[in-house]
Amino acid sequence: MSVSMSSSGLEAVYLANRDKLVRFLVARGAGDSAEDLVNDLWLKISTLSPGPIANPMSYLFRAADTLMIDRYRARRQAERRDQDWYDLSSDGETSGEPAGERVIGAQQEVTRVAAVLAKLGARRETIFRRARIDGVSQRQIATELGVSLSTVEADLRIATRALIELKEDLR
Repeated sequence: MSVSMSSSGLEAVYLANRDKLVRFLVARGAGDSAEDLVNDLWLKISTLSPGPIANPMSYLFRAADTLMIDRYRARRQAERRDQDWYDLSSDGETSGEPAGERVIGAQQEVTRVAAVLAKLGARRETIFRRARIDGVSQRQIATELGVSLSTVEADLRIATRALIELKEDLR
């Protein structure tokens, strides 16, 4: 049996159990980020209009856990990117080009990629960035943007095809 839970009802459960959510995230390893994550959860549920929720506390704990995992993945990706950049820039000449020319070439490619994504429209660009750069799950993106999972998948395919075409043009 599911209980119909309005947005304000879910917000009330959140407000009554905010401290429990913070302790839960600290116990799961969020550390100092627990407060930020709980605030992010508030932003999500205050703009969300969910259907019936049988167990609002379970829903809130799962959403908080998902936010923590997404943030962890994004941080890990950023660390890997930074390490890769450091490795590339500190190992000397990996190609015959001077480092300055490689940087300018990379900046030009980034500009082209950004232009291709911008031409696809704001939603597709956002979906691509959230999925491929931030590491957010497609299901989470669909929820955030209020679109279906199949729309997210289709937009990712379109963006990926456009970038593959760009890559082929750059060769």
